[in-house]
Amino acid sequence: MTKNLNAKLLFEIFLAFVKIGAVTFGGGLAMLPILERELSQKRGWVTQDELLDYYAIGQATPGIIAVNVATFCGHKLQGTLGGIVATLAIVTPSIFVITILAMFINSLDQIPVMQKALTGINIAVAANLSYSFLKLFKKTAANFFGAILMVVAFVLIFFFKVNTVLIIFCAILLGIAIYVLNDSMKKNSADE
Repeated sequence: MTKNLNAKLLFEIFLAFVKIGAVTFGGGLAMLPILERELSQKRGWVTQDELLDYYAIGQATPGIIAVNVATFCGHKLQGTLGGIVATLAIVTPSIFVITILAMFINSLDQIPVMQKALTGINIAVAANLSYSFLKLFKKTAANFFGAILMVVAFVLIFFFKVNTVLIIFCAILLGIAIYVLNDSMKKNSADE
């Protein structure tokens, strides 16, 4: 489906994702509350469920989760060009910061103020991750089956060191199997 290009909206997409990219520390799960606040609550560009779907797909596909989610959101709003704009916008702050840090990296870890700043950032990231985990848990483990699947996946990954790619692949297959089984059961009950 071709979107009608809107230069104003493309510029708003760019600004929103530059802002998200500039204030997101910890990446991945830590950025979920920021994405939700900026894209779902503040702008109404995506629903919370769409955002969780984008996040899940972004985790299951190669690349950086933040970039993948930005691409999906931008594409939803303005097609391929929107996806490109959102992707470039979310990585722009990181490129600048990483370039500057790379110039001074050898000396930064020796400066006591920087050590304290990094400790503070780590604490903030841990709090953000905890918040994101609780929100995700409430959404994805809303029923008994989801909660059991989450616990089993955690145990397999944490205690048995099963590769997360294998867990994701198995969860995808299980989800498809359950969908097919439920669909088949509905058709059988409708035929009776």
